[in-house]
Amino acid sequence: MADITALILADHEWFREQFAKLDDLQAAMPVSRAALERVWRRLADKLDVHAYIEEKIFYPQLLKRGADDPVGETLDAIGDHNDIRDGVRAADAAVIGTDQWWAAVGSTREANDDHMGEEEREGLSDFRRHAPVGLRDALGQQYSEFMAAHPTTEGLPIVDRDPQRYVDDVKSKPRRPANDTSLGIGSLKGR
Repeated sequence: MADITALILADHEWFREQFAKLDDLQAAMPVSRAALERVWRRLADKLDVHAYIEEKIFYPQLLKRGADDPVGETLDAIGDHNDIRDGVRAADAAVIGTDQWWAAVGSTREANDDHMGEEEREGLSDFRRHAPVGLRDALGQQYSEFMAAHPTTEGLPIVDRDPQRYVDDVKSKPRRPANDTSLGIGSLKGR
């Protein structure tokens, strides 16, 4: 099994590599729009799917297990996810390779870089220190299965969320009884 924090960090490294590939493609003459599209589509989809699954399984558990400032960390993360989704939508609305497209890709990259840095310093670190290894591994299993089943955003509701409402909704879910030994994270199949 893999710890969810390690899987999230691996995705972060992959995101950095894909943005670097776009840099290399931009520097090449002539710029290949087909090559840009291949890199961007995979990157844009994975950014959206990554945020979606983090919001489904990681951040609810951080709110329950985190000790440093899980509410603040989660509010920031959901806001960052919104900024990343906005950048992806703006790039998808532009003609690939144009100045407008590059500006939108740049906005996406900046929002994602900010998010990854904060998440690595705060949320992931907090979770590693306060969540049991078994929970981290179980979440990692769900994360891996979900990411493998969803290489694109097809069928997923990719929408911005109000950060405060998200936190309030997660915190208002009833607590499981003390004798319930399940992780309470359920199945994500078909979602």
